[in-house]
Amino acid sequence: MEKITLESKPREERGRKTNKGRREGLVPAVIYGQGMEPESLWIDALALKRLLKKSGESVIINLVTDGGKGRNVIIHEMQKKAVDEKFLHVDFYQVNMSEKIDSEIKLEFIGESEAVKAFGGILVKSLDKVEVTCLPADLPSRIDVDISAIKTFDDHILVKDLKVSGKVEIKDDPETVVALVTPPRSEEELEQLSEKVEEDVTKVEGVVKPARAGEVPAEEEPKK
Repeated sequence: MEKITLESKPREERGRKTNKGRREGLVPAVIYGQGMEPESLWIDALALKRLLKKSGESVIINLVTDGGKGRNVIIHEMQKKAVDEKFLHVDFYQVNMSEKIDSEIKLEFIGESEAVKAFGGILVKSLDKVEVTCLPADLPSRIDVDISAIKTFDDHILVKDLKVSGKVEIKDDPETVVALVTPPRSEEELEQLSEKVEEDVTKVEGVVKPARAGEVPAEEEPKK
């Protein structure tokens, strides 16, 4: 599999003191693994962004610290700001290349479904990633899902249909649906749905349905 290099440098700052580094374009990180003490590091935010754009999160990284010997790691966890998605923190896990690991792999939906193109169906993606187990060197950066296999509303793609190397085992239930196409709603169904929503809203406490022209709300009806 693809392996790329990422530079890092030791970090002594902790807690709020890391904010200064963030403002300078650095990301606080930690590396840990079996048989090693966790180490705090700085990563260049721009270099990390380029790495993710090119290869995604599921990739073996040759993490080099201060020009020294690189270590094989994977991204175990990554935290971002909700507003602007700037990196807050990254956890790297050092892997043993001779031992299998578990990892979540992103699904990449490709192709075009005839059920969508010709019949106006709606593509439903039930999963966006699956968990796999394999040796680090066999870890795929993504798994392609070709939706052109969905030609009718009766067709669907299951986990067992995903194409992966024989060296990679998908741990999700093989019968789990990954993607399917549902028929478009008819005008009658949309109208019924709209009526149901309107009816349900009037049942919410404190919500009063507006009266139509010439109609007197029940609580204001004149007494006989």
